[in-house]
Amino acid sequence: MEKIYDTVEVRHIDNPAFVQDARCPEDVSEVLSPELAAEAQREIAEWEGYAPTPLHCLNAIARSAGVRSIYYKDEGVRFSPGSFKALGGAYAVQQLLRQEIGRLSGQAVSLEDIRERRFPDLAGTITVATATDGNHGRSVAWGAGRFGCRCVIYVHREVSAGRCKAMERYGAEVRRIDGNYDDSVHRAQADATENGWFIVSDTSYPGYTTLPRYVMAGYTVMMKEALEQIPGPELPTHVFLQGGCGGLAAAAAGYLWQVLGDRRPRLIVVEPVQADCLYQSVSSGRRVDVNIREESVMAGLSCGEVSTLAWMMIRPSVRDFVSMNDDLIAPTMRLLAQAGNGRPIIAGESAVPGLAALLAAARQERLWKALGLDGESRVLVLGTEGATDPGIYRDLTGVDPGPAAVPATEL
Repeated sequence: MEKIYDTVEVRHIDNPAFVQDARCPEDVSEVLSPELAAEAQREIAEWEGYAPTPLHCLNAIARSAGVRSIYYKDEGVRFSPGSFKALGGAYAVQQLLRQEIGRLSGQAVSLEDIRERRFPDLAGTITVATATDGNHGRSVAWGAGRFGCRCVIYVHREVSAGRCKAMERYGAEVRRIDGNYDDSVHRAQADATENGWFIVSDTSYPGYTTLPRYVMAGYTVMMKEALEQIPGPELPTHVFLQGGCGGLAAAAAGYLWQVLGDRRPRLIVVEPVQADCLYQSVSSGRRVDVNIREESVMAGLSCGEVSTLAWMMIRPSVRDFVSMNDDLIAPTMRLLAQAGNGRPIIAGESAVPGLAALLAAARQERLWKALGLDGESRVLVLGTEGATDPGIYRDLTGVDPGPAAVPATEL
């Protein structure tokens, strides 16, 4: 393990609003109910090409880190988009089309009807739009192409050309604007209002809460799979996951609380210091927006505004928040690429912050103790994307990503 894990500053805050109760409170379950999650899990399992993504057991890295086990959930092979986001944006598009085509046709329309494209003419009259750093937009574009509607995607000035081309390949129109991610969100909303389009966002705000619930419900597929894949009766003691606007963290926290109760693991949310809106919100005791002045290499996490619904779920359910700079990202990507004697794990720059934070904690005693880690800790890490921009991946690792898919194995 590179010595950089010893020296890079990683900030940590213990959430004073964390609730230890075994029973998930009603206000959390009202945002993302077990029924909503179960519907998403049933439907997505019917999508063409569905298969659970691999769960890698990182034995050598666990020994080096001083924990009992590390399991890495590899979302880099999730459908065509190669990211966990495929579970959220595309599913929200499907739900939107079910509702809108039902309204237009005056008929009862099912998710199966949308999946099987039984109303192609009506679907073709509908336009969905969103803003993205890359992966959510790719999911929305993929879903729009799969279900037969038009799609317009807004990107900010720092989104790579490779990610834009990937969305265009699904048939989306990509519009680049000046400003940061949050500026692109506001522009997408303004244009959608003017043109009668439908915003499909992974972040919620006052007056816009229905579709983000479906996005989060889709993300629970990943958590359900992971719990089923972990061998034996032992559950993880810790889960490291990425922050962003909070949708993933909220979905994971709510689902684990509902399913596991007092057996739920300790959740650690990791963000780039340039866009640590969740860290700052917990520190302030209220939602805080961060003005992003410099983009992080962790492009998918470069969000300055916390999702309203996500905040309602995260505040009582996540114990720890970590903020760090970009220096640990490339070394962690290389570490996974070199693992396994020729069977690398291809992890994009927004996939590895959780693992990077764990490895830093293994070398920094203060952080190790603050996170309650020890030699018996069983850690689940959510590897949320593959090489979603092969050029950036190559630059950061010196490795050609090639085919992303690798079988689940012990490494």
